[in-house]
Amino acid sequence: MTPTPKEATDLVLIIDDNSMNRYILSQYIKQYGYPVATAENGKEALQMMRDGLFSLVLLDIEMPVMNGYELLAVMKADHRLRNIPVVVISGVEDINSVALCIEQGAEDYLVKPFNQTILRARVSACIERKRLRDQEILHLLQIEHEQKRANELLHVIFPDKIVEELKTTDKVLPRRHTNVAVLFADIVGFTAHCDTHDPEEVVLNLQKLVERWEDIALANGAEKTKTIGDAFMATAGLLKPTENPVKNCVQCGLEMISAVREIAPLWAVRIGVHIGPVIAGVLGRRQYQYDLWGDTVNTASRMENHGVVGSVNLSRTAWEQISHCGRAESLGLIAIKGKGDMELFRFIGFIDS
Repeated sequence: MTPTPKEATDLVLIIDDNSMNRYILSQYIKQYGYPVATAENGKEALQMMRDGLFSLVLLDIEMPVMNGYELLAVMKADHRLRNIPVVVISGVEDINSVALCIEQGAEDYLVKPFNQTILRARVSACIERKRLRDQEILHLLQIEHEQKRANELLHVIFPDKIVEELKTTDKVLPRRHTNVAVLFADIVGFTAHCDTHDPEEVVLNLQKLVERWEDIALANGAEKTKTIGDAFMATAGLLKPTENPVKNCVQCGLEMISAVREIAPLWAVRIGVHIGPVIAGVLGRRQYQYDLWGDTVNTASRMENHGVVGSVNLSRTAWEQISHCGRAESLGLIAIKGKGDMELFRFIGFIDS
């Protein structure tokens, strides 16, 4: 992985075992307006490069301890050092030496005695290319960060399977799903509570509660579909297969009620569950939303509206899915708008709990 470039220093490292050569080169580079550091051999220079930031290395070939060829090979293999430009300045005029240095990653090769005008041009060009490379790396890292952030936001807005479909096909086809359990949760008296408490306190507690509800849904094989004000909607059996979607939603609802008592004891929640077919799809152009439609959704909402506060309330259809493993109290027939009389059940507990 390419390291994140830090603030450019334009610091030039001169590596030569001859003190006079180091002094002369240093004077030239300082005249060009760049700060200078020096090293007597490759080993010393290697440690300096790993400890600091350099925009250019001027390298001699024939040195004790670690020569120029060896240092170039180490730099080329080290992801932290391979992008530092190197100009070899050597008395070795052999063309094979030039070729080897270029193969090892050197930007250029100047033979001693060098021309000062050419040296200045090489130094300025190398440092400028280093600046441009660093800017390019930063730009690519910023793009990568933004892409990662956009992907994270997609997963916040949509379920994972919908995100994959959207990324693969650039659209989400509406679908009919059968046997989907829908859960509605609503905080009773929330509007009145908002009128008598500080906004910061209200939103903070609601945020904590919704985050906990999201975790509870995920842990119980359900997925949050959306929140509308203080109302929370989740499903089971929609995008992930599950043996008993109603059981998943009921367990989710019981834990959600406990979370309210812990986080906001002044609040009370009422939960409704129904199961049946739904249509699911994505709406919107500027602000996307994955949503559900159909009689199942409306009925689940009615079960919540007419249910008992502090309880999970089920339609007969939903109750029949878990009657073999749970206990419930019939609340009798309730007049449901658009549905007529429907029997409503207040869930008491699982038999094995």
